[in-house]
Parts: sequence; C-alpha cells; structure tokens
Amino acid sequence: MPAAPRPPQPVAVKPRVPRWVPWLPVLLLVLDLIAEAVVPDAVAAGFLLTALPVVAAFSYGPVLTGAATAGSLGLQILLALRAGHIDEQHHVWVYIATLLSGVMGTALSWQRTRQSHSLLQARTVAETLQRTVLRPVPERVGGLRVAGLYRPAQAEVLVGGDLYEVCDTRFGVRVLLGDVRGKGLGAVRTVADVLGAFRAAAHDTPGLVELADQLDRAVLRDAADGGDDELFATAVLLQYRPGADCVEIVNRGHTTPLLLSGGTIAPVACAEELPLGLGQLGPEDEPAKPTTVALPRGHTVLLYTDGVSEARDAAGVFYPLAPRLAGLGTTAPDRVVSFLAQDVPQYAGLLADDLAVLALTPE
Repeated sequence: MPAAPRPPQPVAVKPRVPRWVPWLPVLLLVLDLIAEAVVPDAVAAGFLLTALPVVAAFSYGPVLTGAATAGSLGLQILLALRAGHIDEQHHVWVYIATLLSGVMGTALSWQRTRQSHSLLQARTVAETLQRTVLRPVPERVGGLRVAGLYRPAQAEVLVGGDLYEVCDTRFGVRVLLGDVRGKGLGAVRTVADVLGAFRAAAHDTPGLVELADQLDRAVLRDAADGGDDELFATAVLLQYRPGADCVEIVNRGHTTPLLLSGGTIAPVACAEELPLGLGQLGPEDEPAKPTTVALPRGHTVLLYTDGVSEARDAAGVFYPLAPRLAGLGTTAPDRVVSFLAQDVPQYAGLLADDLAVLALTPE
C-alpha cells in the first residue's frame, strides 16, 4: 500500500498592513519641513513632530520607534535653534511631550509586535490542525488519477462544512465526499468526526453500504454529543478495485455524481437514500445496495457539493454545471478541476457556500 501523501507545511502569513501606513511618518516629517519653510521665521513648526513616534509605532518595531523619537527630538531642537526659540518655555514643553509620545509609542509598538507574534503562532497552529483534518488529494492512487478542489466560503479558514477523503485500502480505493449541515466550528467538528470515522472504518469494513452505515452512526453520536437533533450530513461514497472497469457508489442524500465521456455529461442514477445521521428514519425491510457504474478508461466520474451546483450569478441563476463541462472538451481530472476552480467564482462572484470537487478516472 503506498504511503499517504505528506501534507504541505503551513506557511504562516503575517497580517497585511496597507502599503501607505509605513509612509505616514515620512509624510508627517515632510509636512513639518514644508510648514517650517512656509511660516515666518519667528515660528518653529517642529511641534508637528510630537506625534511622529506614535505614528511610527503602527508600522515599525520598538527599536525604530525609539529611533524616531530621538530623531524627532533632535530635529525639533535644530528647528527651534534656527528660529532662536530653543529655550523658550512652550518649546521645552514640546520636547517633553515628544519624549512622552516616544515612550508611549515604543510601548505601543512593543505590544503590537508581541500580539502580532502571538497571532502568527495561533494561525500557524490552526492551519496545521486544519490541514491534518483535510488532507491533500493524491494525484494517483490504486489505479486512479485523481484531482480535487476545496474552497471554503470563508477565506480566512481552511476547513468549512464540506469534506472529502481518498483512501487506498485492501478492498480497493475508497472515496468520500460530503457536506455537513450548518456552518462554523460546529460543522468543522462534525467534519473531523466523519473523516476520522471514515479513515478508521474504510480499511476494515468489507461492504460500502456497511461503511456508510458506520458513518451514519458517527453523525448520530456527534448529534447526541452536541445536543443537535437536526444534525445530518449528505455524502457520496465510491469504491474502485484496481483493474476494474466500473465503480460502486452509495449516495446518502448528496448531489448526483456526473459521468464525463468526451462531450457527453450524464448524471449517475443512484438509489435515493437518507443523509448520514438520518438513516434510522428509513425502511429496514430491504437492505440497500451500492450502484455499479461503468468507468472505462477515458471516462471520469465527478463528485461535487452543492457549493458548485447551487452557485448563483447576479440574476440568481444556478451554475449550469453540465453544459459548462460539456464545452470543455476534455475529461482529464486535473483539467476539469482547474476549469471549475476558475469558472465557478467567475460565474458566481463571491462564494456563499463551501465548495468541494473530486474527479477520478482509471489510468
């Protein structure tokens, strides 16, 4: 069994500061010098520099803020000396005010730098945890070429309410793609629980339906623990045995998979079953069976969440997934996923829901 792909190391990104903010101290200095050149010689305009250390504290560290304080004091003394007011009382108070401003600015800069460092560490830990929950999709696994796309509606997070996983097991390649009801941290918790249950059971559960039933019970447990009687997750499970010309699919209330073959885009007709977490509401007299779908070389099966099919344009029209893919002219998984990654946001603008896509084709 090939080793699982190693998740990419998260790259911590410092909070962005608008480009014009670091230039504010320079702008203040220029204004002060202009005022000094314009006003009569009897007036020293160096008092504007009193605010410079505090302004510098918003962009620079304590050392540079302290240097800005010393520079402001020095320039104020030179300007006052030029005007002959160096020892007048109101100038002395300006020097004192500048020194106090520098002390406060340096303290502010130190606190801001400290908080930024703590925030950076917290973000790094959060990204590491989120990437552990949602692992990268392998390009090749068990005789399949695979491509995936995951885009949460909230840009500041890596994991939302959608989920996917691809496992190479002794029963073949097993794939899960789903969508948890709800948003926020509660949905992320359910996503983690469902993925954990799938990763554990996929290697030991012979039947695909039995695997879906285990996930159903996992969602039920999560609902009981969280006190949410309305919690459920739609999901589609797929199984591919190396060398086979077909796949097995179990659809638990999820969007209908598509089969791509050249310019033909056909929905995969699966038995209608209840979402995960609601399985106890269904009939018990006849056990469900997976749907077998022919998947020869050159054909691609596309799994996706409603973040794709229910994306709307400015007029409220849903994204026409099948017609868009029909004009693509290829079934290569990477090309299909790359197309959707660009086309859906262009069509809908700002995404209102999480988006997940998996495309699989035999090698």
